[in-house]
Amino acid sequence: MLSYQHGYHAGNRADVLKHAVLHTILSGLTAEPSPLFYIETHAGRGRYDLTGEQARKTSEAETGVLSLLIEQAPKPLAPWLELVRARGKTAYPGSPDIAASRLRTGDRIVLFEKHPAEYKGLAEALGDDPRVQIKKSDGYGGALKLQPRRGERLCVFVDPSYETERDMDALAEWAPRALARWPKAIIVLWLPLFFDERELDFGAYLSELSEGTIVGARWPVEFDADTALSGSAIVAYGVDKKTSMAASSIANSLQSLWGS
Repeated sequence: MLSYQHGYHAGNRADVLKHAVLHTILSGLTAEPSPLFYIETHAGRGRYDLTGEQARKTSEAETGVLSLLIEQAPKPLAPWLELVRARGKTAYPGSPDIAASRLRTGDRIVLFEKHPAEYKGLAEALGDDPRVQIKKSDGYGGALKLQPRRGERLCVFVDPSYETERDMDALAEWAPRALARWPKAIIVLWLPLFFDERELDFGAYLSELSEGTIVGARWPVEFDADTALSGSAIVAYGVDKKTSMAASSIANSLQSLWGS
């Protein structure tokens, strides 16, 4: 969908879990010496102004990342929050910027983004990075055309808008193709958790495709709240036990913080 712009939701509670877990996964991968090839299918603009018009219209960051910068944050989130503080409120790091912050000189990054405004913002944020290629095209089809070079490990991050049920259908079709295409890759999927739990069957389907790690957190939502979202989850295939435990620590700490 070309109507979705993440600036309205940047830094919200769903972002907190998603970005903290992604930061942990990439930190673990870059601790190994072999080069890393990172692909993102729905990149967004890379950095977000949490003081800007879009963020102020929803104020979702106030109960998400901004609250963690003010209050005592759970210890498992500390490495990611260090990056957030370094960027500041006007350049909150989205997943492409998190990847750029963790990957090294010899690593590669390919980012797909179709929305014209988001593509422009992404190019402005990361277009000068020699490690980064930015493509204004379909991320699902474009990603499947790529392969890691000899000696490279592959990490693919998938974060669609989920504006309609077609978004789930598209991922349901893409995920088994990706697992077959890249059997040794680390594939990381973000999954929204809805107030009406419509994602449960879809989550079960993803969990049965291959052995993986599933972490998430839910929080209370008022019945009359202007949101269908009541939680956030990550499905990650191919991560090691240490990384899986670290991701679980993040999710569990957020569940304890926000779950009551």
